[in-house]
Amino acid sequence: MPPNGHALLSASAAYRWLKCPPSARLCESYDDKVSDYAAQGTDAHELCEYKLKKALGLEAMNPTKRLAWYSEEMENCANGYVAYILEMVEAAKEICSDPKVLIEQRVDFSRWVEQGFGTADCIIIADGTLRICDYKHGIGVLVSADDNPQMKCYALGALELFDDIYDIDNVSMTIYQPRRENISTFEIAKDKLYKWADEVLKPTADLAFAGEGNFLCGEWCGFCKAKYECRARAEANLMLAKYDFKLPPLLEDTEIEAILSRVDELVAWVSDIKEYALQQAISGKKWNGWKLVEGRANRKYSNEEAVIQAVTNAGFNPYEKKLLGITAMQKLLGKTRFDELLAGYIEKPQGKPTLVPESDKRPAANNAKSDFMEEN
Repeated sequence: MPPNGHALLSASAAYRWLKCPPSARLCESYDDKVSDYAAQGTDAHELCEYKLKKALGLEAMNPTKRLAWYSEEMENCANGYVAYILEMVEAAKEICSDPKVLIEQRVDFSRWVEQGFGTADCIIIADGTLRICDYKHGIGVLVSADDNPQMKCYALGALELFDDIYDIDNVSMTIYQPRRENISTFEIAKDKLYKWADEVLKPTADLAFAGEGNFLCGEWCGFCKAKYECRARAEANLMLAKYDFKLPPLLEDTEIEAILSRVDELVAWVSDIKEYALQQAISGKKWNGWKLVEGRANRKYSNEEAVIQAVTNAGFNPYEKKLLGITAMQKLLGKTRFDELLAGYIEKPQGKPTLVPESDKRPAANNAKSDFMEEN
């Protein structure tokens, strides 16, 4: 195990290093920086662990008072997660009389990945199907369980522990992401999982551990510590300059298609460069032709209670009335009561047309030409 307790080829980063093997060693030279989002996720996981242990009758200490990011929303998310896990346990009992539930279980998949280990949020072991559930508190990126390499690494680690004890044929992997209302499940035959591990995971992990293989840029760059300074990423994005900023009507269809396939990565790269340059400037670096200035700020009250008292004493009402948004209203009433009272008053306007890759799961929308053909 690495001295700092973190795996070089962690399961959580598998999506990145499987796509870009040399990024693993490149990231090794960067310090770990814990963001507020990561800290919030850590607190949520700790709350989920406590509540699940309590629901299963296991000894656990309530961490609520020391959780810096604890909120009513986090409480509701954790309760939903526990309810979902209990449903999975009951489903497992229909097939196996003695399913085993493991919470925050360390798993080792080093048979395929050098020094490979991780921690699975919940594993339910039973004859027939091994179930793994991973809690995601993040709201920014929608996480899918489909062929998810992190989940498959966890599954391999769980099989290392229990494949000889239980008669397991399939592995079911679920992402529970409550703040995105996302429950995604992917099931794979055990033999097919082992085949992927032998033919894809191990050879790629060997390259990554050795710092070898080819750099490859893509959406996974957003999770790379070296994304700000990676020359391969810069060169890949700067290739778009070959179009010489022609106006769209002057480009060939194939050129526009090539740009579309890269434009999101280009925008993300430019944003990353700006953020990196800003943070370096704050740290004291001087960029030729640029200077650090104080940004615009909005006025705010220094003491809201004092403002309320002063305005009230003057004979005015310091408050405004505003109808709760749909999400907040549903939380206030509860889903059942919300549907009973307000279902007839809820409408969902047609979304703004968006151009996405064919791999997107949403159905294709009609364009103006097809609408005209249907009318005639």
